[in-house]
Amino acid sequence: MTESLIEARGLNTYYGASHVLRDVDFRVARGEAVGLMGRNGMGKTTLIKSLLGLLPVRAGEILINGKSMRDAPPYRIARAGIGYVPEGRGIFPTLSVIENLQMAARAGAGGRRDWTLERVLETFPRLAERRDHGGTQLSGGEQQMLSIGRALMTNPDLLFLDEATEGLAPLIVAEIWRIIARVRADGIAIVVVDKNFRSVLQASDRVTVMVKGQVALDAPSSALAADPAQLHQFLGV
Repeated sequence: MTESLIEARGLNTYYGASHVLRDVDFRVARGEAVGLMGRNGMGKTTLIKSLLGLLPVRAGEILINGKSMRDAPPYRIARAGIGYVPEGRGIFPTLSVIENLQMAARAGAGGRRDWTLERVLETFPRLAERRDHGGTQLSGGEQQMLSIGRALMTNPDLLFLDEATEGLAPLIVAEIWRIIARVRADGIAIVVVDKNFRSVLQASDRVTVMVKGQVALDAPSSALAADPAQLHQFLGV
């Protein structure tokens, strides 16, 4: 089995008295692209936030690079090489494009700095054109590009993208998927949550489908592309 970069074993997470994640096992290998799918409210974002230390875990284990990180604060998980592009983008509205990017800049594992400010601006020409604009002056698509670029400035080993194309125009959506492919080609592992199952299958090695807080299906993307009836069973697509 390929070395796991991040792994959850028997994860259980609650919102108050509501039991959301139920004995979830989930892993991502180095350089692997995983699609995380499921209808709304099935636990995808809860799983991501649990892995990132943004939600407390009631039971189970979280390992990053083989080391236990359960109950670790989010900054330690980020420093372990995990990047995050949250649903809703989460950019700093009063900072300029350049300031948003520079505030996140740091070396990755072993001092690696593959993603510099110059490289991010070359990857996102729209951001280069609007480098001095504030966050509130950007379109939704530009804000999403900024959110992805900011995450790349941390030089992560793994990047979580939660609904990265939600509510964007088709041309911008196509651009986001192109960027995801480029990041994947750079050797960064990816977990992508998106409603477009065809794009997810094309962009991933493997797909995990969640139903009511549990993993209902985990299969190679190629197998699901050849037999989409399996996805239809859980997603209604």
